[in-house]
Amino acid sequence: MQSIEQVKAILADALSLGERAATLAANTRLLGSLPELDSMAVVSVITAIEDHFGIVFEDDDINADVFETVGTLSAVIERKCMQ
Repeated sequence: MQSIEQVKAILADALSLGERAATLAANTRLLGSLPELDSMAVVSVITAIEDHFGIVFEDDDINADVFETVGTLSAVIERKCMQ
């Protein structure tokens, strides 16, 4: 998935992960695994994704399944970009 690298960069920036960003992979768990990813950070990440990809997340689009891993988040973004 082409967007995984972009998603990793957005997460690294929005969550201020620093060098830890290099450890992000498609199977990296997000919610519950990254302490930086709290409810306020989710809003920042979504805003950054919307700005970067030119998409809009509706309230119904945002749930724990979307933020399960970097790969699941990337897959949702790719689907939304094709709509």
